[in-house]
Amino acid sequence: MLETRRDGLREPSAGAAGAAAEQLAEGLARRGGPVRRRAARGLRELGALDRAIYSAVAATPTPSLDEPLRRLSNAANNSGLWLAAAAGLGVAGGGAGRRAAVRGTVAIGVTSALVNLAVKSAWSRQRPDRAGAGVPLWRNVRMPTSTSFPSGHAASGFAFAAAIGRDQPWLGVALRFLAATVAYSRVHTGVHYPGDIVVGSLIGEGTGQAVAGLMDRLSPPRRPSRSGRIEHREMSDAADAEGAPGTVPGPETGDPEGSRPTGSPD
Repeated sequence: MLETRRDGLREPSAGAAGAAAEQLAEGLARRGGPVRRRAARGLRELGALDRAIYSAVAATPTPSLDEPLRRLSNAANNSGLWLAAAAGLGVAGGGAGRRAAVRGTVAIGVTSALVNLAVKSAWSRQRPDRAGAGVPLWRNVRMPTSTSFPSGHAASGFAFAAAIGRDQPWLGVALRFLAATVAYSRVHTGVHYPGDIVVGSLIGEGTGQAVAGLMDRLSPPRRPSRSGRIEHREMSDAADAEGAPGTVPGPETGDPEGSRPTGSPD
């Protein structure tokens, strides 16, 4: 009986967690047709899987991970972690670093607006009941007042990494690992379901790629550096000094008949 009660406490409320998905599934089922019925069944199963993974994470003891993940989750609030990374890249990365930092910052802004003003408003999923699911208190971070779907933390992190990675692929890979860890921390601390962070990550990756590509197309072509212009001028002067291919010396070099093409008849 005690075990049954504990299981009941740890299972998130299906009504709170999957109301929007359930409504969509019911709408598809009412319209009829084998394709819609399969889609409705798939939505219900994905919702059940989403809640089951959340419950498993909440019930698994991870004392060595709890505090680092809680701190990381808080560090990414309001994109603070990514803005700090952009500042460091702009200071230490030279011209290329500054361009990447601007691109990443713009990607964060566009993605945040898309997620918070459009997607969250259209899909009103309630936040998890982490107390009922048994999330340990020492994992807790502040529960946001916005709706749960999708995760803004995941979207911003992947948007920043995708934009940075367009010109600096290895740095983009490292930032994606960090963004994935931040995304998982939102489930670990109990403020998001796994489905929230998966969709948020996909939105962020796509938006970051789109923003970076658009900025590349709109930016003017970069002028060569001063050292590059000097090198090009020196090469041009050397070519002029050697003369054009296929000619013999002209009057300036002692030929009384002037410059003539090599191999021409006398």
